Amino acid sequence: MNNKEFIKELSTRTRFTQDGAQKLVRTIISFMGNCFEEGETVTLQGFGTFEVKKRQERTMVNPSSGKTMLVPPKLVLNFRPTSTIKEILKKQPNEKNPKDDGGTIQ
Repeated sequence: MNNKEFIKELSTRTRFTQDGAQKLVRTIISFMGNCFEEGETVTLQGFGTFEVKKRQERTMVNPSSGKTMLVPPKLVLNFRPTSTIKEILKKQPNEKNPKDDGGTIQ
């Protein structure tokens, strides 16, 4: 599902206009981005937790040259789904793009 399809479906389910749904999504993403910049964890009940983690400095070997390289530390965004989401995903058939049956996550 791409952004346009997502906004259309969101506007249908919430009875917002597509412009209103787009503004809502942009506001949520902007707010979450600000939280991540501050290093805060964002938990969405029934969905999961987003958190910024620091990857430590490490060494790796370039497979083509065999040279050892130093990889600097960096910040990465991590997501941990709730057990409800994990169970829903386990029930899905093993397809590349499973289709939504129109149900909602509670």
